[in-house]
Amino acid sequence: MTIRLAALCAGAVFAAQASAAPVTYTLDPTHTYPSFSADHMGGMSVWRGKFRKSSGKVVLDREAKTGSVSVTIDTASIDFGFDKMDEHARSADMFDVEKFPTARYEGKLAGFKDGAPTEVDGSLTLHGVTKPLKLAIRSFLCKPNPMTKKETCGADASATFSRADFGVSYGQAYGFNQTVTLDIQVEGVRAD
Repeated sequence: MTIRLAALCAGAVFAAQASAAPVTYTLDPTHTYPSFSADHMGGMSVWRGKFRKSSGKVVLDREAKTGSVSVTIDTASIDFGFDKMDEHARSADMFDVEKFPTARYEGKLAGFKDGAPTEVDGSLTLHGVTKPLKLAIRSFLCKPNPMTKKETCGADASATFSRADFGVSYGQAYGFNQTVTLDIQVEGVRAD
């Protein structure tokens, strides 16, 4: 009787583990918005921009409280809302999109609270340089999208870093503060 009970318990544990498999969410480019703000002229104003093209995925295992994030950004899709500035940002002075057509962020979901991650421990590759970068997640929610009926997860995350650390130091000689605030609003649709 004891062996049979142990076997049943082991089977239940195995079934619970099998049902808690990681789920992959494909980022929706129409609802993913990597944006940034940076100093202009050493405190004269703050310039804000975004990237119009990005792709990636999130893998989430709610039971294990683990997951990963992988995002690729098309640097040529930079948009300040001002054509001349966009052209300059694409040039070798700044992003050098001919040489470095993409930026990439990869990380692990961490700091789970009430079933949701509160941060991402990862690294950013920009301008050919890879450095650690932790994203703080301000909000995270998964639920069925009322229009598509597909399970969708969304998050609002941010980080601050020095662009000079990545070799994008244009304006430093003029007193530009090199600190950049990155904000990412993202939604991913369950892949299966």
